[in-house]
Amino acid sequence: MSGPPRYPLSLAEVEAGSDNERLGVVRDSMLRNPRILKAELGKPLRNCYTLPGWDFAYGLYIERTDGGVPEAIGHWNSIKPRTSIDRNMPRDFITMNRGALKAGYTTAREFNLYYKDKDIRRKDEDLSRFRRSPPHVLADMTYGIPARPSTPIYDILQHKYKDLWIDQQRARTAALRMEKKKLQKDRGRDTRTTLLRKIPVHPKEESFWHLPRLEKVEPHLSTFPDCEARKKAFSASH
Repeated sequence: MSGPPRYPLSLAEVEAGSDNERLGVVRDSMLRNPRILKAELGKPLRNCYTLPGWDFAYGLYIERTDGGVPEAIGHWNSIKPRTSIDRNMPRDFITMNRGALKAGYTTAREFNLYYKDKDIRRKDEDLSRFRRSPPHVLADMTYGIPARPSTPIYDILQHKYKDLWIDQQRARTAALRMEKKKLQKDRGRDTRTTLLRKIPVHPKEESFWHLPRLEKVEPHLSTFPDCEARKKAFSASH
């Protein structure tokens, strides 16, 4: 026999902990069971989970080591600026002379005026990128393109390069002939079918067949008044 149906309890009944005839003794675990709790009047249904206290921090807590806001407000620790020593580099006359020539100056006075207007100094080689981080180069490495070996003069006088070129051409021609003979041997003798495939026969023009006795028969009826009118009519249509 199945008992009477179970109806959800109100929050007041559950919190009171009173006994119920349908469910029996009301326990504290019923406060977290959403299937037997009913929503309060004018309030949404609770999710039955208790929230932590006000001093609880969600997420990962990282303890500060710099003192936080009080330390930043009470002290003023700033980075001291670095004093850069400006070296008085000599003038770069090569660059200035090149610029003066591009501008069209030719006399010494114009060059002096250009030096005063464009005071270009040499760059500090100690601060260059090549000096700060030189590339890793092997000990036996040589810069540039290697020189071509010199041509011996006696080879030129004896026409050795001409003879060498002729021998190469003869060897190339002999290799091509041997390859052609090998292909012909593997392919076999040409038949009429292979020849027709290579050189197709032109289609023969079709001509209508006529009776031999009607080949030279002249017309029996002429609708033109004379021969000139007949030629004129044919010339207009053809």
